[in-house]
Amino acid sequence: MAELPTRSAVIMRTLKKILSDSARDYKYLLRNIPSVTIAVFVLSVVCANLMANKELVSFKYVALDCGFVFSWIMFLCMDTICKRWGAKASIKVSVLALAMNLFVCAAFALLSLAPGKWGEFYSTESQQVNDSLNATFGGSWYVVLGSALAFIISSIINAFLNEAVGKHFKKDGFFSFAVRSYISTAIAQFADNLVFATVVSKIFFGWTWTQVLVCSAIGAVCELLCEVLFSGIGYKIVVGWEKDNVGKEYFDFLQKKQINAEQIEAK
Repeated sequence: MAELPTRSAVIMRTLKKILSDSARDYKYLLRNIPSVTIAVFVLSVVCANLMANKELVSFKYVALDCGFVFSWIMFLCMDTICKRWGAKASIKVSVLALAMNLFVCAAFALLSLAPGKWGEFYSTESQQVNDSLNATFGGSWYVVLGSALAFIISSIINAFLNEAVGKHFKKDGFFSFAVRSYISTAIAQFADNLVFATVVSKIFFGWTWTQVLVCSAIGAVCELLCEVLFSGIGYKIVVGWEKDNVGKEYFDFLQKKQINAEQIEAK
């Protein structure tokens, strides 16, 4: 008589299947999304995180860092991916971008510990300048933590909200793309700013809740205005993808996956 598999063996087998399916899904998805889109998305995430160390505007209730220049690009990329491939695909690419960003942060932190001098040191002959550059590129753990939490939470909110709003439109055109993008971006950007301001500015820099909420809202409005300005470009990119049937292989993969799942369930 064959021995029944243990509970742990069943769990491991299930986990292995989930990981295998996820890896295949990622393979097909990344193969079908244009590489330039993924590259721009990942670079915008990394640059936004790096430039968040420098103030752009700083008043009592209005504070923008230089990462603002790149943050709207992240959301425009997410909106175009969500429109073509869906919310789950957008979140998966966001997870990839977050992983790449954390890798870059870790690499910068390790390299900042190297004993060598920065090029600027030889221009100024100032050890303080050298130490400041190390501190800037090395980063602070709480800034990286706050940034990572803010990004992944806002990415999830943006993806599902974008898709949910889009389902309410019968006609597919620029108006529907704009409305779903503007609503999801406004709320998700506010969430992004709120999480970061709470984790970093409130806890470590003593901001009041009024400052946290007002600065988060003003930052979201500014970032939304940037997306409004460039949303036409995003829409034209999506229309081009649809016209050229970009992503067909991934859609076929999902359809086949669904059919197999229904057949297994029917048995």
